[in-house]
Amino acid sequence: MQVVFNHGKESGPWGIKIKVLAKTAKNVGMGVNSIDYQGMDDPDIRVKKLLEYIERLSEPFVLVGSSMGGYVATVAAEKDSCKGLFLMAPAFYLGGQADFDQITPKCKINIVHGWKDTIVPVENSWRYAKRTHAQLNVVNDDHRLVDSLNQTNALFKEFLQTL
Repeated sequence: MQVVFNHGKESGPWGIKIKVLAKTAKNVGMGVNSIDYQGMDDPDIRVKKLLEYIERLSEPFVLVGSSMGGYVATVAAEKDSCKGLFLMAPAFYLGGQADFDQITPKCKINIVHGWKDTIVPVENSWRYAKRTHAQLNVVNDDHRLVDSLNQTNALFKEFLQTL
């Protein structure tokens, strides 16, 4: 199985969170890749790029997304059959063309969001999780989730082991 990482608007394909989570994915025997969206501010253009990538995959995959990358991964997951969706402070209900009151991927969904997030309100993840029955883990952190990275990584490992 391959884990495909999707970074946020202000980060890059191999930021600290992705490096830590990628190591965990490799340790449980999964392949990893991270799509480079730098310079692409429109989330819907990013979705198109991700869909083109996953169409070429010959193995099952998991999508991981942080912030805008969570938006991108969720929209793509609904259009394609992924095995799981792991989201960190996903940018739901903030604009773009996606209607997150309608998007419901048919895979296991786990969301991690910080109580102190001032960029994407935690209520947005709660709203989405309630409607889709996704697992929501709220941690004592802000949008970047750096202070809770060990906790997020443990949740990610547990998530991968249940797929």
